[in-house]
Amino acid sequence: MAAERVTGVILAGGQATRFGGQPKGLELVGGARIIDRVVAALRAVADDLLLVANDRDASTWLPGVRTVADVRPGFGSLGGIYSALVHAGQPVLIVAWDMPFVGPSVLDALRTTGADADVVVFESRSTRGVEPLCAFYRPTCIAPIERHMDGGDLRVVGFFESVRVVRLPPPADPDKTFMNVNTPSDLALAEGLASGQITG
Repeated sequence: MAAERVTGVILAGGQATRFGGQPKGLELVGGARIIDRVVAALRAVADDLLLVANDRDASTWLPGVRTVADVRPGFGSLGGIYSALVHAGQPVLIVAWDMPFVGPSVLDALRTTGADADVVVFESRSTRGVEPLCAFYRPTCIAPIERHMDGGDLRVVGFFESVRVVRLPPPADPDKTFMNVNTPSDLALAEGLASGQITG
């Protein structure tokens, strides 16, 4: 039986209000754009790539990568996950475009575990207790997500109760692995981590 295909999704959501409205994924960390670091990790594990972004210039960010907008705008990260699944039409590995330190081994663990789950997430120290923006999702999540959006529940993990979710223990350095760059100070910290001047 042929191996199941999985799409790697770069999720470029949000208005970057804490970053002065600038596209934060295009900032450099360790000499490379954050979005390119995400792409490199996804390329190592996924069968194809998809960029989900509503910015009018998004199609120029990654030449050769299919770029799509939200199917139902205004639903935040949940709408981004939904759009990724609808456009991909197959299981997806999603990584937020402002996460510079997600590596292939983390994504490989998500994909491997996803063979027997609708959602695979790592446990984290976030308020949600898991990291839903570096995760595996199966198209079986589409209908449950629609129900939650229709009901006004925009929590990214709100639909988890309706699907098979596997929670993996956190990676060795979860704070670094799942760090996202929301502010200029975050960018400075990420640069320090990338250069080795700051240890995770």
